[in-house]
Amino acid sequence: MAFQPHEKEVSEFVAARRIGEWISFTRNGVEVNGTIFKIMDNSVIVEISPEDAKEIGAASNMTVISHKKYKIVEA
Repeated sequence: MAFQPHEKEVSEFVAARRIGEWISFTRNGVEVNGTIFKIMDNSVIVEISPEDAKEIGAASNMTVISHKKYKIVEA
């Protein structure tokens, strides 16, 4: 028996996100800026600078951030 996928309602905030958009978030007490690399249901993958990655203890310059934990950086 196969289960039918159900459509998940997407918030306006998530629907408005775009690849390459600048965001800001705080991790380990450090404010970090980066660009959205991939948008997922509950989070985004963000590309950050190698320096920021080292400062926050990330294994690479890509990190995952919940939609609830970042804000958009206005140009």
